[in-house]
Amino acid sequence: MRGGRWRRGLTLGGAALVLAAGAGLVSVRRALDPAAPDASPVLFEVARGQSLASVACQLERAGLVRDATAVEWLARARGLAGRLRAGEYRLSGALAPGEILRRIAAGEIATFEVVLPEGLAAHEVAARLEQAGLASASDFAAAARDPELARALGVEGEGLEGYLFPDTYRLPHGLEPGEIARILVGQFQTHWEALAPLARARGLSQREVVTLASIVEKETGAPGERPLIASVFHNRLRRGMRLESDPTVIYGVAGFDGNLRRRDLDDAANPYNTYQIAALPPGPIASPGLAALRAVLEPADTKLLYFVSRNDGTHQFSESYEQHLAAVAEYQRRGPRR
Repeated sequence: MRGGRWRRGLTLGGAALVLAAGAGLVSVRRALDPAAPDASPVLFEVARGQSLASVACQLERAGLVRDATAVEWLARARGLAGRLRAGEYRLSGALAPGEILRRIAAGEIATFEVVLPEGLAAHEVAARLEQAGLASASDFAAAARDPELARALGVEGEGLEGYLFPDTYRLPHGLEPGEIARILVGQFQTHWEALAPLARARGLSQREVVTLASIVEKETGAPGERPLIASVFHNRLRRGMRLESDPTVIYGVAGFDGNLRRRDLDDAANPYNTYQIAALPPGPIASPGLAALRAVLEPADTKLLYFVSRNDGTHQFSESYEQHLAAVAEYQRRGPRR
C-alpha cells in the first residue's frame, strides 16, 4: 500500500516536471519570436569590440528582441558568440532573433545610396557625399587634392579631379574619405582597362583623355552630340587652334558667381583659360562618364571646327568661321527657347 502511494507520488511528480519543462520550452520559444511583427526597420550599431551580452541587451532596449538572455543563449548555441561584426545594421522587430543574429554575424551592414551624375567637379562630389551623410565635404575634398593618394590609386596627375567616376553608389557610414575615393576611382579604373588600348592607338595619355572628356561632358548634355563635340576639339587641337571652351575658364575662376565676363576670357593668368592657351588645360575640370570618354577616343569623323548653342540644350555645328558667325547671329537673335 505504501509502495503504491510512493509510485503514484513519483508519477505525479514526474508529470509536474514534464509540465514545467514544457512551459519553460514554450517560454523560450516565445522569447525568440519576433518582438514586434509590424515594426519598421531602424538603424542599429554594433561597436567594435562589443561583447555578445552587451549586443543582446542593446537589442532588447531597442525593442528589436523580446529577451536578451534568450538571444545570448541562441547565439552561443549557434556558434555566433565570437562572430558578431561591428557596423551599422538595418534591423526590425519584425525579424526573428535568429535572423537578426545571422545578419550581424554575416556583416550585412546598412548602405546608403548616393548618385554622382556625369560632369561633377571634385568639390561637387564632396558636397553630395556630405548630403548623403557619408563624409565631410571638406575632408573628402582634401583627400581628392592629395597627390600621394592619387599616386597610390594609380591615376595620372596630382589629384583625383576627373577620376571620381560618375555612378550610383551604395556605401556604408563610417568609411574614411580615402576609402570612398578608392571605391570611386576603382570604378574608373575598371572602365579604363577597356579604353586604354584605344588611347594608346591615338597616342593619348590617360590624363589627356580624361581632361578632354571632362570638357566634352561639360559642353553638352545631349548624348548624341558628344562625338561631334569631341570631333571639334580634336580638329582644333590638330590645327593648333584654341579650344575656347567656357567651362574650362569657369573652372579656373576662383569663387565663380555664375556670370562669365570679358575680363575672365582675357585673363591670361588663368591656366584653364582655353581662350588664351592653344592646348588642353592642365587637367580635368570634372568627372566624365563612359560616353564622354568613348567620344574622345572614337570621335565623329568630321571637319567641324565650331559650335554654338541653339538654346535648347543642343548645338549648331559649323566647318567655317563664316558659317559659325551666321549661326551665332541666328541663335543669339532667337534667344532662349521656351
